[in-house]
Amino acid sequence: MVKKNALGRGLGALIDDADIIKEQISGVAEVEISKIEANPYQPRTSFDEDKLEELAASIAQIGLIQPITLRKTEDDKYQIITGERRFRAAQIAGLIRIPAFIREANNDSMLEMALVENIQREDLNPIEISISYQRLIDECNLTQETLSTRVGKKRSTVANYLRLLKLPAEIQKGLREKQISVGHAKALINIEEEDTQIMLFRQILRYDFSVRKIEEIVRELSEQNPEKEKEIKVKENLPEHLQPVKHLLDNFFPAPVKLATNGDGKGKIIISFRSENELHEIVKILENQK
Repeated sequence: MVKKNALGRGLGALIDDADIIKEQISGVAEVEISKIEANPYQPRTSFDEDKLEELAASIAQIGLIQPITLRKTEDDKYQIITGERRFRAAQIAGLIRIPAFIREANNDSMLEMALVENIQREDLNPIEISISYQRLIDECNLTQETLSTRVGKKRSTVANYLRLLKLPAEIQKGLREKQISVGHAKALINIEEEDTQIMLFRQILRYDFSVRKIEEIVRELSEQNPEKEKEIKVKENLPEHLQPVKHLLDNFFPAPVKLATNGDGKGKIIISFRSENELHEIVKILENQK
């Protein structure tokens, strides 16, 4: 039998004990909201308040159509396995009871269910997805290969998300708040120096640099090495007829400028900057020449 794609098939396609889970579900029950506790393993760290209000308004009109999934705890309470957003909206709507599936689950399977279920949703930000992947690896003892199968993603996709957690906190925050895209972040990961990563991140915010532009900058930075710098210095003795050009560049930019040629008409212009403010001034000058 050909194995179907796991995407779009729900938890049954993603969790090994799906048949056992089905047997453990006792049907839909009406559970008092006051007896329901939030999921301690919830990977989502923020909920869009406007969207919660919209869902709450819908629930107030037609009720909660899709039951949430709970497990019963020892103190006659219930913990949410999946459906915390619906639970919160039902609270806002003022419901006393909500429909729910009740199932047995230990902490490990509950964690895995919650993480896998939430990863499939579209409203998690990239860092929340990355953290969920890392938790599945660390706390559920999954390999990247097994994890990629569980969530229906390529292994390379999983690996790229995990790499996002290596970025500085300032950049991770920008990714959470949609100040930059995953494409920007992937380009910044390829820079070794944290200070340079943060500098470029701030340039993206200030000048609205595209992903392609940042990729070009990163590529240029990776191609630089001490030997090339040394070669430029050796060839910096300009012919006399280019001295006025060098003088013009020195006066045009508020920073030291190097003009180097190889004698065949080819060469480089290198503009140095001593601070981030000086860099901003250089960029402004270049923008004004468009």
